[in-house]
Amino acid sequence: MAAAFASLPTFSVVNSSRFPRRRIGFSCSKKPLEVRCSSGNTRYTKQRGAFTSLKECAISLALSVGLMVSVPSIALPPNAHAVANPVIPDVSVLISGPPIKDPEALLRYALPIDNKAIREVQKPLEDITDSLKIAGVKALDSVERNVRQASRTLQQGKSIIVAGFAESKKDHGNEMIEKLEAGMQDMLKIVEDRKRDAVAPKQKEILKYVGGIEEDMVDGFPYEVPEEYRNMPLLKGRASVDMKVKIKDNPNIEDCVFRIVLDGYNAPVTAGNFVDLVERHFYDGMEIQRSDGFVVQTGDPEGPAEGFIDPSTEKTRTVPLEIMVTGEKTPFYGSTLEVSLSKSLLVRDLYYIVF
Repeated sequence: MAAAFASLPTFSVVNSSRFPRRRIGFSCSKKPLEVRCSSGNTRYTKQRGAFTSLKECAISLALSVGLMVSVPSIALPPNAHAVANPVIPDVSVLISGPPIKDPEALLRYALPIDNKAIREVQKPLEDITDSLKIAGVKALDSVERNVRQASRTLQQGKSIIVAGFAESKKDHGNEMIEKLEAGMQDMLKIVEDRKRDAVAPKQKEILKYVGGIEEDMVDGFPYEVPEEYRNMPLLKGRASVDMKVKIKDNPNIEDCVFRIVLDGYNAPVTAGNFVDLVERHFYDGMEIQRSDGFVVQTGDPEGPAEGFIDPSTEKTRTVPLEIMVTGEKTPFYGSTLEVSLSKSLLVRDLYYIVF
């Protein structure tokens, strides 16, 4: 069954060396969004580990492909997407086991790399989150085991990790390894000093170094988009956009900025279309049509149109359903997956909102 995505909330392409910062505001007449204030970080297109601060309020969401029903699409300006020609062997691998709920971890695991050594370093560092569920300072003993395991694995697999760097990114990759090593030593000092509250911020920092190392292993886009979709706007890589929300009739919140990371490695057509609509200011001033605590959705302009009207055809533009499945090298297009296909198939979320 063919399907199309519903357009998401409106956003602006954010700051990077390749893209200027622009923020787009819009209003919501529905029930107010539930937001929590926190600090966070991110960078635009082909993100690395170093992130820049957002504003005051942030929400972490993963917008599932199954809930989207109709997103328009159009031609993307040449400077609005990152294209790389070399092909790398395998698309991203998601690990089995309990569901991953941390959006930044999802993005790390969804990178199109095939380097077991760095994944084995990453896992015990991610597991620090579970270690911190232990009450009191007893958690620190578990954290120490996690860090020592990751450190040993890094030393044993360093040559494999270095060999996995793209040629043009080796210097940066080696710099990230040095920072990761230093960060893990800092973590052991935190454990020694029994400073439990300092563990989570340090974990976040060193995992960004891991993410930087993994980014430096990506050397091009990993597959060919089907010919019938190549004229659509494509995002061959990753991009971040800011969504500036104005909450009506709520004097306690003037505005809030969401940062959304678009994963073009796993959904190049859907993500590229979304960036294109942002560049065209399609969402500017548009009200949110849905906000139910799980998904935030917009894209239905005032008037008879149900989406973006492509000026070249004067018709509503849509993009195909685009689903990347674990173990596959390319997404499935234009049809849903039958449940009987496999109970073990993991469908990747197409959009990740991280802060």
